[in-house]
Amino acid sequence: MTASTASSRRETTTAERVTVNLSARSSAALETAAGLSGDTKTDTINRAIQVYAYLEEIASRGGELFVREPDEQSPVRLRFF
Repeated sequence: MTASTASSRRETTTAERVTVNLSARSSAALETAAGLSGDTKTDTINRAIQVYAYLEEIASRGGELFVREPDEQSPVRLRFF
């Protein structure tokens, strides 16, 4: 995350209320993410949107994203559909 993204995450601004219909898979992922982080569902969704925007920004500029599982030697390129 860039410094400006990190600092904007800490800013409190007027909240925008949005209604979202989650698939069963997304709902389960939200439960998992909130449970792992200890954050509320709202905070988890907010963070997920910020992270997704950051990753899309990198990809849109021609960058590549990699992840390495703890038991793997080599990183694997992430692909967004």
